[in-house]
Amino acid sequence: MKKAATTPRRTRDPGATRQRLIDATVRLMLRQGFAGTSVDMICSEAGVTKGSFFHHFESKEAIGRAAVEWWGRMGTSLYNVAWQNSSVGPLLRLHQMLDIMTGFTMRKDQDCVCMVGMMSQELSSTNPVMQAACAAELQSWTDNVARMLAEAKKQLRPVRDFDPKAVAWFLNSLWQGSMLVGKTASSQAMIRANLKIARDFVDSLFESPPKPET
Repeated sequence: MKKAATTPRRTRDPGATRQRLIDATVRLMLRQGFAGTSVDMICSEAGVTKGSFFHHFESKEAIGRAAVEWWGRMGTSLYNVAWQNSSVGPLLRLHQMLDIMTGFTMRKDQDCVCMVGMMSQELSSTNPVMQAACAAELQSWTDNVARMLAEAKKQLRPVRDFDPKAVAWFLNSLWQGSMLVGKTASSQAMIRANLKIARDFVDSLFESPPKPET
């Protein structure tokens, strides 16, 4: 007597489910903000049940924080091409970083936006947990840029004294503000123009900034 065929059981992958929820949250919150996104929407977007959502996250705030932290890790992985490039000097690494940022503005049918910046603008004055998560990511970016500027200040001859951390915060503010205005004005070209000004400003801090190889 033949045995009845058995249907293979679906293998559960909690890690993949959690990531689907985070990916869905990022997509929705970039499009409609934190307040405009509900747990039901996230579940529908991710294709999971509400029970599965609460297995991984205790609240919308918790997944919002996880989405901001994921965005920071993703950004760091992209910037590390420049930040960790030991084959060139610190100022050329900063040039490479600005080139990467410019590349974000040239993707078809995709605005150059930042999850951290958007959540900061919406929630910093009302949600201490999200404010802290966003502040940590902004600080991390600034620390990496300040490190390159401090190294450049040691290796090159500055035209005038400057505080690497203050300049790094200025560049972070210019970057975040440019994405905000660029989205409002529907102008990615404006973001690119601001990044060119940022590059020229940083180069102007040094007597003879190195030029990239051609």
